[in-house]
Amino acid sequence: MAFNIALSGLNAAQTDLDVKGNNIANASTTGFKRSRAEFGDLYSSGLQNLGDTSAGDGVSVQNTRQLFQQGNITGTSNGLDMAIDGEGFFVLEGANGERQFSRAGQFGVDEEGFVTNNQGARVQGFQANEDGQVGDVRGDLEVNTENLAPKSTTNVAANLNLDSRESVLREEFRDFEAEGDNVSQVVLGGDGFAAQGEDYWEITRPDDSTYTLGEEISAGASAGTIAQRLGQEDGLRVDATNEVSITSLQNIDPNNDAITIGTQTYSMDGVSNLDDLRDKILNEGTPDGITVDTDTSGEVRLTESEGNNINVSAEGPNFQVGLEVTRSGSNGSPVTLDTSSGDTQATARGVLNFQVDPGYEIAAGDTRILSGDELDGTDPTVRNSFNSNDPNTYNHSTSTTIYDSLGNPHELTQYFVKQNSEGNNWKSYVEIDGELVGNTADNPTGEEGFDLVFKDNGSLDTTASDDVLINNWEPKDQDGDRNGAAGPNTDLEEPPLGPDTNSSNFVLDYTNTTQVGSEFAVNDLQQNGFATGRLTGLDVSEEGVIQARFSNGESEALGQVALANFRNNEGLAPVGDTAWVETIDSGDAVISRPNTGPLGAIQSSSLEESNVDLSEQLVGLITAQRNFQANSKTIETSDQITQTIINLR
Repeated sequence: MAFNIALSGLNAAQTDLDVKGNNIANASTTGFKRSRAEFGDLYSSGLQNLGDTSAGDGVSVQNTRQLFQQGNITGTSNGLDMAIDGEGFFVLEGANGERQFSRAGQFGVDEEGFVTNNQGARVQGFQANEDGQVGDVRGDLEVNTENLAPKSTTNVAANLNLDSRESVLREEFRDFEAEGDNVSQVVLGGDGFAAQGEDYWEITRPDDSTYTLGEEISAGASAGTIAQRLGQEDGLRVDATNEVSITSLQNIDPNNDAITIGTQTYSMDGVSNLDDLRDKILNEGTPDGITVDTDTSGEVRLTESEGNNINVSAEGPNFQVGLEVTRSGSNGSPVTLDTSSGDTQATARGVLNFQVDPGYEIAAGDTRILSGDELDGTDPTVRNSFNSNDPNTYNHSTSTTIYDSLGNPHELTQYFVKQNSEGNNWKSYVEIDGELVGNTADNPTGEEGFDLVFKDNGSLDTTASDDVLINNWEPKDQDGDRNGAAGPNTDLEEPPLGPDTNSSNFVLDYTNTTQVGSEFAVNDLQQNGFATGRLTGLDVSEEGVIQARFSNGESEALGQVALANFRNNEGLAPVGDTAWVETIDSGDAVISRPNTGPLGAIQSSSLEESNVDLSEQLVGLITAQRNFQANSKTIETSDQITQTIINLR
């Protein structure tokens, strides 16, 4: 009896040594889970001796249990090395079609591009479509090493802040040339712009209040003098020019006749026609401030660019000189200087040109000249109209790179111009490679730029603002020629655009742009196009999504690693190579995505170490050795007793 008991103890101790030895041997095996031997005592019992106390029949090995506690995680330099931080197993498909499960994440790519372990089993996961969207279909994970095809820009999302404190640079006004007896005329020997007495020039403001300019503008003042004074007032910009033509010469006496222009006198010696007179004036020099137009024939055109008076007088016994104001008013009909009648002098007082802001009105004496609210058949004039080459015509700008369908980069620049000081209106102008696109003057709208209207809380009023769709951009090369990329599609007139427009159209999204009282800021500026890219590396997220990195800075999902879980991990059957297969005891595998439910997260470029504690196992070896020795001693003692009995005589 004692021999059998000791023999069971030897067998148990040997099994314990085997288990601990296997643990020690796999102390450096990635993903290995240590085991322990579990023992139970043996008793012989029957119906007749249930209450008896017996010595027992020894020991038995009840189970060799694998312990699936988490192992330490260490980093590696391989992007496809993965460790599971938490519950779960990698799902592998062997060459023979057998499904296995493992905690060892030493993965790489085989010659066909599939993600495999060291034994060639393919890693299973959720596959991605051509657009990089991970779906629900499971299969072999594959790394596509082909170049990433270029994608044209279809959306530019701008998250900006426009400074509400900025001043208005762009203003609209009406441009008129003043007419009337008191504004533009040739006066024979008298005072031009007559009646500049008290209350002569009256300006009405938008609030209907008025102010007058009278005595400070002296009687007989030139158009230039009046323009200089009126231009100092709000709502008005006034300039002056003066042009008068000598249109005829009659009864010329070359020995006695002469013409005086300003302070310069020209004799008629050698002058038989107007061309001769023009040549004489040019040869002898023009009066100060007065120029002679050399391109006209049949007349001598005199110009004074600042609107100062042009005085013309004639001398001679019977000399006649015809004069005509080039831009005449109602009293600008031609006049003739006739020395025989005593009409020998004329003064051209010039022409006033008014730029009047909306809401302002100006009158001269009893004559109402014009109002800034009158269209008068003309379009508005823009002061400081947008010009990308002039920083004084826009408040802010920002640039980014977009791409055409061939992957060629182009510089997109957005300019922002505040429209009015009382409202929250701005205009956005868009240039690509220095060329204005979007709403341009030749568009059906007839208006350049896009309107951006903001609410009083600073957010964009999307209803009142324009949809910024660019559908007239022709991609060009550096020489300004078409580069072969897809061109615009003018039939696409409203956003949003689909992922594949097969055109150069794109949308500028200003939904997140604000206008508040802080500095201009580009918080975010994203576009969805890119050039051709080469595969440069792989990354794996905590959710197990394998991302391919490309040389163009883009990334694309190739798939997502699948993890399996079981009701009873200890029921799995080990099949070697740190892998298990499911059994009836383990239950069916529940396969899902990492970091969901009970499943752990994936740590990339990492491996899970064996969960073997070497110190514990070495101490256990000593214990197992002593157990073996003690059971051997039991056999030795039993043998001695048996020998003693045999030797009895």
